[in-house]
Amino acid sequence: MTVNDPVLLAEVTAAFNAYERALMADDLPAMDALFHDAPTTNRFGVGEVLWGMEAIREFRKGRGGSPQRRLGQVGITVYGPVSGGAFATADAEFFREGSDRRGRQSQAWVKFADGWKVVSAHVSLEGATS
Repeated sequence: MTVNDPVLLAEVTAAFNAYERALMADDLPAMDALFHDAPTTNRFGVGEVLWGMEAIREFRKGRGGSPQRRLGQVGITVYGPVSGGAFATADAEFFREGSDRRGRQSQAWVKFADGWKVVSAHVSLEGATS
């Protein structure tokens, strides 16, 4: 297996950046297109635990947009290709507007026939207890 194949790394990095743009613009169709549409997809946030793409969609519709933020350090690692696909992790720190408190985001990405998709995501804030 190859780690950080340059072509795959460029692809998943582009997908990660597209997701960040969609998140900041509250572009729900674009965000949904970058998450795997399956009941096995999950997203754990600062105050929510979402099992399945339908739960993620409902949360996004009711949220009214993500707080604006800027990214700090981002680390993306891709593993593959394997059996026609690949797997990647994307870990980022972020800072919400008006706050120095660091947030953290981890995503697991899989390359499917229709492109890179998030299959699992976790968002937290340092010092958060809930």
